[in-house]
Amino acid sequence: MVTDDELAELAMSADPDTPLAPDAVPLDVYLGTGPAPLPEWYMPRAMRGLTSRRRRVVVGTLVSAFVLIEAFGLCSTYGQLPFH
Repeated sequence: MVTDDELAELAMSADPDTPLAPDAVPLDVYLGTGPAPLPEWYMPRAMRGLTSRRRRVVVGTLVSAFVLIEAFGLCSTYGQLPFH
């Protein structure tokens, strides 16, 4: 069993520029091999970051739209707006 202090010491002494071993296993595959504490539908495995520019633009536009709606005091999550 490795203690937290030993693990921290190993992490701090590791060289980040060292290439990965050819038989290295991705973290999501490694963590998904045993029994999971949460079901896959509740908390999916870790994904790579957003790599596509188009995807970043879409997500940024949606987030900006919701921030703008909230800035004007409009309700964006509770149904229809009360226009009378």
